[in-house]
Parts: sequence; C-alpha cells; structure tokens
Amino acid sequence: MSTKAISSTDNSITNSEIKKKPFECDVCGKIFIRKPYLTLHYRTHTGEKNYVCEVCGKAFYQKSTLTHHCRRAHTNEKPFACDMCPKEFWDQSELKMHYRIHTNERPFPCDLCDKKFYRKSHLIGHYRTHSQEKRFICEVCGRKNLTKHYSIHNNNKPHTCDTCGKAFSQTSYLREHYLTHTNERPFACNMCDKAYTCKAYLTEHYRTHTNEKPFQCDLCEKSFSRKSNLNVHYRTHTGEKPYQCSVCLKSFSQPSQLICHNRLHTNEKPYHCDLCDKSFSRRYEFNRHYRTHTNERPYSCEVCGKAFAVKFTLSRHYLTHTNEKNYLCEVCGQTFAAKNYFQRHYRIHTNKRRYMCGVCGKSYSEKSTLKNHHRVHTDEKPFACDVCNESFAIKQSLVVHYRTHTNEKSQFKCDFCEKSFFYRSELKNHYVVHTKEKSYVCDICGKKFAYKKVLKTHYYSHTGLRPYVCSLCGKAFSQKCHLNRHFTIHTNPNKRDTLGVTLSQENT
Repeated sequence: MSTKAISSTDNSITNSEIKKKPFECDVCGKIFIRKPYLTLHYRTHTGEKNYVCEVCGKAFYQKSTLTHHCRRAHTNEKPFACDMCPKEFWDQSELKMHYRIHTNERPFPCDLCDKKFYRKSHLIGHYRTHSQEKRFICEVCGRKNLTKHYSIHNNNKPHTCDTCGKAFSQTSYLREHYLTHTNERPFACNMCDKAYTCKAYLTEHYRTHTNEKPFQCDLCEKSFSRKSNLNVHYRTHTGEKPYQCSVCLKSFSQPSQLICHNRLHTNEKPYHCDLCDKSFSRRYEFNRHYRTHTNERPYSCEVCGKAFAVKFTLSRHYLTHTNEKNYLCEVCGQTFAAKNYFQRHYRIHTNKRRYMCGVCGKSYSEKSTLKNHHRVHTDEKPFACDVCNESFAIKQSLVVHYRTHTNEKSQFKCDFCEKSFFYRSELKNHYVVHTKEKSYVCDICGKKFAYKKVLKTHYYSHTGLRPYVCSLCGKAFSQKCHLNRHFTIHTNPNKRDTLGVTLSQENT
C-alpha cells in the first residue's frame, strides 16, 4: 500500500490539519499532515522493510501491505463480500471502490470540466489531458510506461522457458507462459465456470458480469471494459494506423488486424476444425463455424429469449425490439437499423457490383450472393440434412426443409383466416390481403402502396434509376424480375423477339 499524502477527499482529515501541514520530510521535502504517514514515508528512503512474508520471504514497508500480499498470493482469502452481488475482495478499499459500480458514485470531480471519476488515479490521469503533460516518454518512439516498454527496442529477453526455450522480457510473462505447458488455469471465476491462466484476464472477465466499464474516453465519453479497447478507440479520433503491411503497405489501427491481413498474402489458415476438413485464417471465423457442428447458441436476447451463435447477430436482433433506425439514405429517404443494411442498399443507387463470377461474368453487390451463385456452376450443396441426407445449396433452404421432419408449427397465425406463418414479417405482409391497407405513400406523387418494396420500385419511375444491369449486354432495368426475364434472351435465342417487345414496353 502506498504512503498516504495530502488528500482533500479523506473525510477523516480536518481543514485545520490540512492548513498546518506540520510534518515535512527532511530528505525530499514532501509534507504530511500526520506523523505516522511521515514515519512510513521515511522507509522509502532508508529501504527499511520490517514486515516479512513467512511463506515466500518477500518484505514490505507496512503491515497492511503484507496482509494484503498473503491473501492474494498464498491463502486467496477474500473476507470482504459485496452485499449487492456475489463478488468478494481481498481488502476493504477494493470493496469500497467496487460499490461505486452499483451506486454509480463518482466522488472525484475535475475542477476544470464537468467530468467525474470512480478513482482518484483516473482523475489524476485526466488532468494531464488539460495540461498536455506526458511525464514518462520513450526517447525512441515517444510511448509511455518506460520500464516495460524499453525491452521492445533493446530486444532484451533474459527469462527463458526450460521446457520449450522461448524467451521473455519479464518474469510475469514467463510464469503465464508456463501454464500453456501444464494446461493449468488457476484463476477461476466464482460467478460462472470459466477459468483463466492470467489474473488480468479474470479481472476483465468479471466485468462481463458487473457490466463495469472503467476506461472512459475523454474526447467522447464512451466507456470500455478494457484499457486496450480504449487505446484502439482513441485512434478513431486521431486516425492513427501505426501497423503497416510490408507487402502491400496497407495500414491498420490494431496489430491483430495486421496479423490477420498478412494471412491473405501467405494463405495461412492456422485454425483447423477437428470435426471436418475446413481451416480458417481467423479465430472468430473458426468459432462461428464450430457452432454449426455443436449447434451452440451462447448469445441470448434478454427481451424475447431468442438465441444466436454470433454476438453481432444478437446486437442486430436487438434493433427489432427498439425499432431504432439511425442510418438514413440521402438519395431515397429510406432508413435502416444496421450499417451493413444501409451499405447494401446504397449500392442500388451507385450501381456498384464489385463481385463478379469468373465463370459466366455475372456480377453482384454482395460477396455472399456471389458465393451462393458459384454453386450453380459447381453443383455444390454444402448444407446437408442430418435426418434424410438431402443437401441444399443455400442454408435457408435447409432451415425450411427441416420443418418437414420436425412438424414445427408456424407460430404466427392470422386473425382473419386459418393461415399461419413462421415469421412475423410474413404475417404482417399477409394482413394487407384482408385490410387492403396501403400505408406506404410516395412523397413525390402521393400514390399509395401496400408493400414497402413496391414503393421502392415505384420511386425509380421518378428518378429514372435502373439499378439492375445485365452483365452480358449492359442493358438496365428498374425491376429485378425484368432483368431475369431479359437474361433468357441470351440463354434462349428463340424467345428473343417476343421478350424484346415486352421488355421494351415495360421500360418505356
């Protein structure tokens, strides 16, 4: 525990004591308001450490620091329990700090701006954003945290693993590495079954239970559970991309992004599935694939209970409950809940089709659509039913097919007739048949439509936009069905005359 200097936040210290400041260190000039604090401080000059651990022999300046060490390193005793959650702590100060997560108390305000902080250390760090102070700067690259950081430049790695020979710059890194050989995970979460090789990983994991985000951006106030995530986030403000590919010179904001990118050049795929022959260049791609075998869906919606295999899909699903649509198309006024939906839609206006089939020349705006199209040429059907072994080219076709075995009942029933549907959106579209409601109105001519996609196609009659282009002759159409019909002119010349007349009438 560090020696205690003057603190205006210590309620046990009176204003008269702060004014007196009677105890001054005659070595460094530091002033203390109480004599015991000065006595403890002197030991930092003399090196006196009277409190020795009986287990490992490590010595400390204060008895409280020794007690704290024994609990953390040897007994793992956590006598201070939070009465609002199951978390326990080694000392009372940690429990006091933890309570602020529940109460949202931020007792350390900045007197230069409106920000408040959980910890005094965060306030001290924040003050430097006003003063632009950077106390410890590397002379080589300008980075901070010098003691650990300098080893990057001098490549000094004195700590060697006696099992595999790998070398490390710090003993803590070597201790953590040893656990990869023993497969030991000594740091277990007391709120779930997960365990970790490093205490720092466990600390980060606890925040998934408490939802604590102690690392706050001082530019936009966004908070993060990991300091590394905050550092990466800062680069969205500065535009910094310090990690550059030596092959194509593309730059990245994170080293992990560069490592994954390099595999495009080397074609390295280090993540192998032991249930099939597939390999992947990225871990998250492998994890997502592995769940197709286990059918695991670890991400559940708190509103409706629906489960998902991918966290991003859950985030996108939440928008169906909030009905939030923050992405506006400035061309046609249509709004979207997710950025990727908006980007996909915008290609209709730009007519950008980046993905071209190398066999027939047909082009697509989405990579996934091209991947599905390729199966027309290869006759590949990777989605197999595990009941009857029937295979399908598209995953959605397999999902629909499964229902023939499970006799799954469509849960969304129509109130006006006996029809039922598997999806709420299908039921909503079906209701229009009964109500004759036309809720989608063109803001240019006032014409009304029952379906949103019909209004979208109608807009093209005002803008003159023809987003569906034939990849063989370049002719453009306002509707996809017209393009499909036109395509038969190239594949079936006998229909050229009749279809040519029909399509010319439809596009006038």
